[in-house]
Amino acid sequence: MGFNCGIVGLPNVGKSTLFNALTATQAAEASNFPFCTIESNVGRVAVPHTRLYEIDAITKSAKVVPTQIEFVDIAGLVKGASKGEGLGNQFLGNIREVDAIAHVLRCFESDEITHVEASVDPIRDAETVETELLIADLESLERRVDQAQKRAKGGDKEAKDLLPVMEPVLAALQEGVPARRAAIPDGKQADLKRLNLLTAKPVLYIANVEEDAAATGNAHSARVVERAAAEGAECVVVSAAIEAEIAQLTDPEEKAEFLASIGLKVAGLDRIKEAGYRLLGLITYFTTGPKETRAWTVPQGTKAPQAAGVIHTDFERGFIRAETISYDDFIACGGEQGARDAGKMRSEGKDYVVKDGDIVLFRFNV
Repeated sequence: MGFNCGIVGLPNVGKSTLFNALTATQAAEASNFPFCTIESNVGRVAVPHTRLYEIDAITKSAKVVPTQIEFVDIAGLVKGASKGEGLGNQFLGNIREVDAIAHVLRCFESDEITHVEASVDPIRDAETVETELLIADLESLERRVDQAQKRAKGGDKEAKDLLPVMEPVLAALQEGVPARRAAIPDGKQADLKRLNLLTAKPVLYIANVEEDAAATGNAHSARVVERAAAEGAECVVVSAAIEAEIAQLTDPEEKAEFLASIGLKVAGLDRIKEAGYRLLGLITYFTTGPKETRAWTVPQGTKAPQAAGVIHTDFERGFIRAETISYDDFIACGGEQGARDAGKMRSEGKDYVVKDGDIVLFRFNV
């Protein structure tokens, strides 16, 4: 699977409508009242991947298997969630389980859809959610740092390893800075992830605009784009209502015509996928053959044996070499045999770092 993404935000910002559209289902009831979503809905959707189908057009495999993104539609948050208000405890618990947070912000005016704050202000809404996550992290980490300091004095190695991360993160939280923006020592990112803090999760802002602004955005979404840029976060402008219409179209040509008619080149899912992969530092490599053409997702910097291990642990354990063709060479040469004849297939060893778009055949022995 590619990654899992929690869709969060205040009530009535369009989370469930967007979830339904992205997963092309009506799994999440969309209604005009807070806490419409009580139990988190989960849906998996195939990642739109043109390259995968272009590879298969040459190989003509019996089956094509795209990678998937899992979306979790999480109950709307309100002020006081960190203290258990509304569905706070459930909300915070669900966020801890996801790789990234897709923060839906209402950027549209409507007399028909109420707003819990009685006005539209996406930056205020973003800060409300961030504050609740930050308070929850602060209370949790204060207790954990105190315990770790005591264990470290007693010689506990794990505590000594974690304190150089925990202490600067705690200082950042006390200043109102989320954990993901804290200054931690080089090489300690893995330790930060081990802390499983809410504000350490990468954030993708989704500015939900009215239908007429789907292609251009509006003044509200422009503020969200500016905030994301300042934080080094990702931002995608979508109209959940438009995405719901797109989800009903099954014919590719009809879908392309509809997108063109409103000034869009690609649907929201494509843009959310691309932003999510950038945010999490992920790449895609492919395997192809008579039985199956398949996309696989790994972090940037993954070496060949570990990339093979995503397919099966035996592939990593018995790794011999990776026969590799770049996507461009595979297409230009008309497939594996053409690439081999042109000298474009490379035999890579254990230190090879897999690149986005690589088409790989792993050789292994167990």
